Amino acid sequence: MTYHFEDPAAEFVLAAERVFGEHPRVLDGSRAVQVGDVKLQLEAGERELWLIETHGPLEHRLAMVQVRDDVEEALRKAKEQLDERE
Repeated sequence: MTYHFEDPAAEFVLAAERVFGEHPRVLDGSRAVQVGDVKLQLEAGERELWLIETHGPLEHRLAMVQVRDDVEEALRKAKEQLDERE
């Protein structure tokens, strides 16, 4: 008997690396990664991707992107929002 299961959070880390072009720091059991000074965190049953600016222990939520079928698409939208802020 062969079991097959999927873990979207595990794909999240790899997708973040593909989209942002650098190896992210994994936080919170692969449900959050840090790229530069921005934390990308999956919430609400992995249906919301939050962009959180970090300054030491302080955090400021910048935006939220809906995760529909593909976490990589949500990460692309998040990157677009971050690029617009710069």
